[in-house]
Parts: sequence; C-alpha cells; structure tokens
Amino acid sequence: MDMTGEERIAAGRDAVWRGLNDPDILRRCIPGCQSLEMNSPTELTARVKIKIGPVSASFSGNVVLSNLNPPESYTIAGEGKGGIAGFAKGGADVTLAEDGADTILRYDVKAEIGGKLAQLGSRLVDSTAKKLAQQFFADFSAAVGGGAQAAS
Repeated sequence: MDMTGEERIAAGRDAVWRGLNDPDILRRCIPGCQSLEMNSPTELTARVKIKIGPVSASFSGNVVLSNLNPPESYTIAGEGKGGIAGFAKGGADVTLAEDGADTILRYDVKAEIGGKLAQLGSRLVDSTAKKLAQQFFADFSAAVGGGAQAAS
C-alpha cells in the first residue's frame, strides 16, 4: 500500500516539528493508540488497537526515526505484530515546508500487511488507512495549530 499527500497545518514549522517528536501529542493523535513510549530520541515502542472491517487487532511494535534533518524532514519506519490478525510494517518520508505562518506537511508512505488483514482486500485496507490518516491529521492540526482543520 502506498499513500502520499500533504496537509496544511496552522502552526509554524518549529511547532509542527516539536509535535511530530512529542510522544504525548502523538499518543493523543494516533487513532487507537493505547501507549507510545520514547526509548531514545530516535526509537519508540507503541501499542495501537484498530478495527479494519470485521477484524479488530492490537498491534505492538517498534518505531524508528532516521534521516533526521530538523526542522525539515525525517523518515519514520515501524513494524507491528497483531497476533492472529497479522502484521503491519512500513515507513514514511515526512517533510515540512514553511508557507507564511502555516506549515505544509508532505508524506510518502509505503506499507505492507500480512495475515488476516491482508485477506480483507486492498480497497477496504486502503480506505481505512486513509480514514485513519485523516483523523490523525485533524487531531494533530488541532493539537499543534489550535484547531485549524487540515486540508487533504
């Protein structure tokens, strides 16, 4: 699954960068996130519970930040295991560009799933992923930008 897009966030680039690296903000914004712990400045562990169609799963996994170029860009990669539901792994290149008082966040995601989740069909998985991404960006924009709605 590949997904690209950009979001306008009503906050300066430094504030957006801090938000993208703040586990408390991310925990509140990631749909279904039950825990997110920072183990080092570039490594986190997460537990997320999601429902895709008829399958509900709790994923536990690790997230690694690399190619850090504060406050402009980084690469985020992770892998999670969801028991019999399967696994998910992937990464995203994230870039931040100033646009007046706002920040344009661009992302390029590549992900792979396996197990029961892979049997659900790409349309259902893709539409759920897009919905979860929209929810994340709406919540993230509100958290760092004071409530402005992100545009897809």
